[in-house]
Amino acid sequence: MKEILALLDHRRDHARCGGGEARVAAQHRKGKLTARERIELLLDSGSFEEFDMFV
Repeated sequence: MKEILALLDHRRDHARCGGGEARVAAQHRKGKLTARERIELLLDSGSFEEFDMFV
């Protein structure tokens, strides 16, 4: 069970990276923010809860 939970945590961390550092860097080079960065700017801290992270 611990291995399954560890794998799930790893997958969540990977999903939060927004496609990896290379993709985030590419967005920033274009002068754009990632979707999560835009959400952070638009909403109050702690007011957003993401669903379907793995979709």
